[in-house]
Amino acid sequence: MVTLGADLHKRWHTVVAVDATGRKLDERTVSATPEGHLELRRWAERWSERRWALEDCRHLSRRLESELVRAGESVVRVPPKLMAGVRRSVREPGKSDPIDAFAVAQAALREPDLPVARLDGPERELRLLVDHREDLVAERTRVIQRLRWHLLDLDIEEPPARSLDRARILDIVERRLAGREGVTASIARELVDTLRRLSASIDALERTIGRMVMSLAPTLLALPGCGPLTAAKLLGETADITRFRSKEAFARFTGTAPVPVWSGNVARFRLSRTGNRQLNVALHRIAITQMRIDQRGRAYLEHRRASGDTKTEAIRALRRRISDEVYRRMRHDHALRSAAQAPLAPAA
Repeated sequence: MVTLGADLHKRWHTVVAVDATGRKLDERTVSATPEGHLELRRWAERWSERRWALEDCRHLSRRLESELVRAGESVVRVPPKLMAGVRRSVREPGKSDPIDAFAVAQAALREPDLPVARLDGPERELRLLVDHREDLVAERTRVIQRLRWHLLDLDIEEPPARSLDRARILDIVERRLAGREGVTASIARELVDTLRRLSASIDALERTIGRMVMSLAPTLLALPGCGPLTAAKLLGETADITRFRSKEAFARFTGTAPVPVWSGNVARFRLSRTGNRQLNVALHRIAITQMRIDQRGRAYLEHRRASGDTKTEAIRALRRRISDEVYRRMRHDHALRSAAQAPLAPAA
């Protein structure tokens, strides 16, 4: 089996072929275009048993990955952290595209359970919508801060905190700005119009995301504390729940699996600071909400506190418990979608 490790860039890709023992066989650099991807596939045809290992940088690897998968090639994703660790251990010093591609191939040889690449599904569209909404929310926050400074400069009473995304409050600000002259007042009126437009776009995105989540993951959405935006974040960042072989593997990906730090006969664990931090924050949001509204969540926290855990340790334990439940519900939703898309068996 030949492993083809790829170091990917915006304009070009470098691929290094290694055999099962890690010996370098050949290398090739091509442009990051459909023509360059076809050249890579033709170059790799000399090895009948081959596997592609792509550094997992989605914006850079998505096009090549999808073309290889459509062509029937076997493709695995190598996390950049693994590749960087291997590069530090190789005998060849320095950093170059061939060295990085060789490190990707070496990491794929060392790690037998890397995620297998699949074609993008609706989860990617959901992630794009969630990311776009977060960008608009961040832009709206910046506009609100600029508007507040201009209102202070004009000696206009500031609206309450967290209120400038409401149409009623913007109407009040607009009336107070009416009749004011000067550049500052003109800019403030323009910022009010910008806030109206951004809020309308954000609200429309939330409705679209809510409809998509309801159709993709109704079981996940029924989890106490998991709203449409949190469910959309979980679906988009996970991409495909079936790529995780167990709830323990998913917990490690979400950063909720504790790290062992003991020797001898005293078992101790510390907080994991690895994993996908976006997913970790989403799970923490569910845990905090369950503390307030869910009887089972409060009962579990009280049980952990009675066992000697601090409040922080109890929340971490609840977060891990929620990670397992999220994994179970996402697997169930995936099975329902697969069953709905499966062709009907022909009648006997």
